[in-house]
Amino acid sequence: MVSYVIIPGIDGSDERHWQSLWEKRWGGSAVRIAPASWSSPELSDWLDSLQRAYESVARHDSEVVLVAHSLGCWTAAEWLDRVRPAGVAAFLVAPPNTRAASFPSRAAASFVDVTARPLPCRSLLVASDDDPYCDPTASAAFARAWQARPHFVENRGHINSASGLGDWPAGRELLRTLVDESTA
Repeated sequence: MVSYVIIPGIDGSDERHWQSLWEKRWGGSAVRIAPASWSSPELSDWLDSLQRAYESVARHDSEVVLVAHSLGCWTAAEWLDRVRPAGVAAFLVAPPNTRAASFPSRAAASFVDVTARPLPCRSLLVASDDDPYCDPTASAAFARAWQARPHFVENRGHINSASGLGDWPAGRELLRTLVDESTA
């Protein structure tokens, strides 16, 4: 069986966000990280929270998929680089460019210097061509550096609640292909 670790971005994902809707759908097979620093993210706090969430699901299932959005993508990438767990896949959606002017560097200062390095697992990066926090060129560069399979969508902004995706069936299908690849 597959378990999921939900890794939202700054302030978490609201109840209309696809991550929250998927979490409800998955019930007990999904755990959301719970850092103390949601609004002013501290990388070490987020990494510790991810570790706790991972440990809680890995006890039950050998396959774990990290479902990350926005700043959660960088949290997932940093954690994977440090921990290098077996049996993990990463679904990375709309990573922000932490060096762009649009990045809230004051609120998330400990994330400013993160660097994309090859991930030790199968991964898929989903990005929009009009994301205000990351242009397509930077998204493609992150996918190459992480060695993640890229998938670009049109006109979906930051692929969040404001994008009007609801339960995002197309995203669930992309996730299913990643899960199928990692369990094959």
